[in-house]
Amino acid sequence: MAERAALEELVKLQGERVRGLKQQKASAELIEEEVGKLLKLKAQLGPDESKQKFVLKTPKETLTGKYGEDSKLIYDLKDQGGELLSLRYDLTVPFARYLAMNKLTNIKRYHIAKVYRRDNPAMTRGRYREFYQCDFDIAGNFDPMIPDAECLKIMCEILSSLQIGDFLVKVNDRRILDGMFAICGVSDSKFRTICSSVDKLDKVSWEEVKNEMVGEKGLAPEVADRIGDYVQQHGGVSLVEQLLQDPKLSQNKQALEGLGDLKLLFEYLTLFGIDDKISFDLSLARGLDYYTGVIYEAVLLQTPAQAGEEPLGVGSVAAGGRYDGLVGMFDPKGRKVPCVGLSIGVERIFSIVEQRLEALEEKVRTTETQVLVASAQKKLLEERLKLVSELWDAGIKAELLYKKNPKLLNQLQYCEEAGIPLVAIIGEQELKDGVIKLRSVTSREEVNVRREDLVEEIKRRTGQPLRIC
Repeated sequence: MAERAALEELVKLQGERVRGLKQQKASAELIEEEVGKLLKLKAQLGPDESKQKFVLKTPKETLTGKYGEDSKLIYDLKDQGGELLSLRYDLTVPFARYLAMNKLTNIKRYHIAKVYRRDNPAMTRGRYREFYQCDFDIAGNFDPMIPDAECLKIMCEILSSLQIGDFLVKVNDRRILDGMFAICGVSDSKFRTICSSVDKLDKVSWEEVKNEMVGEKGLAPEVADRIGDYVQQHGGVSLVEQLLQDPKLSQNKQALEGLGDLKLLFEYLTLFGIDDKISFDLSLARGLDYYTGVIYEAVLLQTPAQAGEEPLGVGSVAAGGRYDGLVGMFDPKGRKVPCVGLSIGVERIFSIVEQRLEALEEKVRTTETQVLVASAQKKLLEERLKLVSELWDAGIKAELLYKKNPKLLNQLQYCEEAGIPLVAIIGEQELKDGVIKLRSVTSREEVNVRREDLVEEIKRRTGQPLRIC
């Protein structure tokens, strides 16, 4: 008992040291080293038979060691018991934890929720400290690259349907990166930090990345040059085949596995008809530590200044990859569940849509309403209510102002501000004639439509399917 008490005291002291280092924002390497010591002490301590069986419930310290150098962006908190808690950094780690808690081995899901990052906001680029992500994930033990190809197909479908401009999806594989670093002479301990530097190549030049690796991270210049020969290459399946013949890279088991899977992936992407949207890019590194295989990132493109130039990226809007080991980190028995998924930045998309509409001098629509039911004179609330009900029953997205006698000008201004395209105007003369005045908000053109034809006319103008007689 005395020996156990002494070990428990050591665990307590080491735990306090780890928490202190995190509060002081010590280096990731030092924190990782001290966490390792803590885990060893806990392993020596073993289970306490007098306590209840371990049950994974509250998310304490579950974010530690999952995000590499991005860990500095996590919002660390402390609960009243002194244990470390953190705000959710992404939706992937909580999903993996959910699978482990519920012993799920096969699921396909999507999830939209808020996440939090201690980052420098940039409102014009849709970059915030609190924002929404939309994730899609496939968990389960399946044949290689089939779920991965589906995720990329879904990503391309979403970005195409949003009509936010041309985009390119860069793909790579963490196994290829690790194999490349190994043959170039990077020590195992520097893999992740060098990976983080390489991931900046979409924002800064190779010379700046090389200076960071050599000057700040202690990499030998000749090693950096060898890395540079690889990471500046990009292309399609032909590049995959070229690297499969590379005398050094093809001798590395990890890299060979990654290249083989990428070749298979491109076959499936061709069948899905999206291979023209995909680029194998050796500079894509994705700094999060939990990725184990294929990784990808979608960037919007702007038109090149001159013909023949490469399109320039204007920002990442979606990303993801394979994370086969994450669930096992939360499972008490270490049971692994292979997973692959993608994440889309919702505010980033909104920001781009708003910028494009402003450039085109178009109104940002704040509602899906297709038509406002308005009145030209007083005492027509009952008629407005009857008409809006008819439109609702016909599947038309309609609304009216919640006033008995609103002024017509106020109703028209509301449509302009909200981006509602049509106004159905009821007046005393229209009621006598059995027609409704249909007004286009943008052109201000008005036509009289027979009341029985109004639904069909609205559907025709708004692109809805017409009724087949």
